[in-house]
Amino acid sequence: MQQVVLPIKDSNVLKEVQDTLLNNFKAGRRNYTIFQVGKATLLRVSDVMQLKLVDVFNSDGSIKQNTFIHDKKTGKANTLYLKPVQHDLSFYQQWLTENSLQSEWLFPSIQHPDRHITEKQFYKVMSKVGDLLGINYLGTHTMRKTGTYRVYTQSNYNIGLVMHLLNHSSEAMTLAYLGLDQASQEMMLDQIDFG
Repeated sequence: MQQVVLPIKDSNVLKEVQDTLLNNFKAGRRNYTIFQVGKATLLRVSDVMQLKLVDVFNSDGSIKQNTFIHDKKTGKANTLYLKPVQHDLSFYQQWLTENSLQSEWLFPSIQHPDRHITEKQFYKVMSKVGDLLGINYLGTHTMRKTGTYRVYTQSNYNIGLVMHLLNHSSEAMTLAYLGLDQASQEMMLDQIDFG
């Protein structure tokens, strides 16, 4: 049976997940930053892992505002806005230096810095976080789904923006991806003045 991965909708739960990622692992700063970048850019985990240092940092070490990639799954061009995670990336850059981790990859494996962390390794991290916190819906897609849900709700349910950020080709695909449950739909409907 395939695990159902859902967005983290509750801000307190989100903070617990972030704190656990940061503080319960040897490579906590890396794991936390992967989650933050995935959540803010709405990238699939495969695309987050493919990021290289040159995609994110300028030659002088400053953090780029935007970077351009091609989605691994779709091949579509994608512009990433990095400003929401500049602070996290700055702390992460310090952590890489302090731990003498030199790699072309933004998120290198600790044991093999010449390679990036794999999706399977990050799945194990997210699974352990779920076990520690008693949450059964965490997976590698959690960061993308959480970011999507937050953009959707905080942009006044702007489906067009979310669709564009996810690089989806149809509104139906985006709505299905959001996976709005009955409670979420009812909460949105409660905000409507039906007159």
